[in-house]
Amino acid sequence: MSFYVHIPFCTVRCGYCDFNTYTATELGSGSSQATYAATVSKEISFAREVMDRSGQPDREIETVFFGGGTPTLLPAGDLVSVLGRIRDEFGLKPGAEITTEANPDSVTRESLQELADGGFTRVSFGMQSAVPHVLKVLERTHDPKRVPQAVVWAREAGLDVSVDLIYGTPGESLEDWRTSIEAALSYEPDHISAYALIIEEGTKLAAQIRRGQVPNIDDDDHAEKYQMADEMFAAAGFSWYEVSNWAKTPANACQHNIAYWKGGDWWGAGPGAHSHVGGLRWWNVKHPAAYQQRIDAGISPGHGREYPDAQAVQLERTMLLTRLSSGMQISELDETGRKKIAGLIADELIDAKAAFSGTLVLTQRGRLLADLVVRELLDF
Repeated sequence: MSFYVHIPFCTVRCGYCDFNTYTATELGSGSSQATYAATVSKEISFAREVMDRSGQPDREIETVFFGGGTPTLLPAGDLVSVLGRIRDEFGLKPGAEITTEANPDSVTRESLQELADGGFTRVSFGMQSAVPHVLKVLERTHDPKRVPQAVVWAREAGLDVSVDLIYGTPGESLEDWRTSIEAALSYEPDHISAYALIIEEGTKLAAQIRRGQVPNIDDDDHAEKYQMADEMFAAAGFSWYEVSNWAKTPANACQHNIAYWKGGDWWGAGPGAHSHVGGLRWWNVKHPAAYQQRIDAGISPGHGREYPDAQAVQLERTMLLTRLSSGMQISELDETGRKKIAGLIADELIDAKAAFSGTLVLTQRGRLLADLVVRELLDF
């Protein structure tokens, strides 16, 4: 069992982002950062009541992830208090992984130490790029020089460190991307995520591309940059364990995300957060004001729910497990999928040695074409 806590606040809404986040101007008086920790803590207590009423067995929480938004816009003490509510209501498994996302300019040496003292074990910094003109297109506000300082502070506090990168930003050259990779590696993190920029409809960046103000993204450019990253990370001692994630050791892999990818149970607290327990999925109302109103009234913040059918579950399981370096057991595929294995080996999309041992593992080329592999396996 895991917990996800959504913190919906941001100082600035980045032009590429379509997450459920809000600036103070967008929120107006509808929701308060000052009271948010108390509000989301009430949902955590509500979660305990629901689990008890539904007859779910007691399970200590193995991972907690504070995401957003920018969780560290809240005082460190607020994040620690929310974690404390999870500990009080559910219990934390010894050695539980406790992560918060953070912007490099939203932390101090003192705040990171307070998080570590309060039980956090890991921090994931939104670095995105080391190149100023790339950060400008993404509308990231931090100074690139702030990242290594934040990493040092996190290390001093005893926290494991991950850095997040984005590649394929309009106007980013191969050398720009190389500069960002080299910078990230020079900080000696435990973990690196590198995601291809996706242009989401309704975002400011999508509108800028539509108007011709910035160039569109290019799939070939994405592929070349992914290969560069994978090779440079490997040379520096990192191993891929998921298509977009690399870790120094298996212990440095993000256990919370692995729980998602392997279909574990989690409760998502906060506006717009999704949950999955015992095959049931549900999601909360999106706007922080509506969320707070429901919590204050003692009403469930849930907005919708579903039990995915067997076909949907198999599709998702195949999509997620094939993205992991541990792969998917070929025996889980139906006869149609198993018949596709030989062709996928011939096309150098899956690893032949692993396949002969009964496991489907993507090659580097296969990782670039992961969606195609899934479509082949499920014949759609």
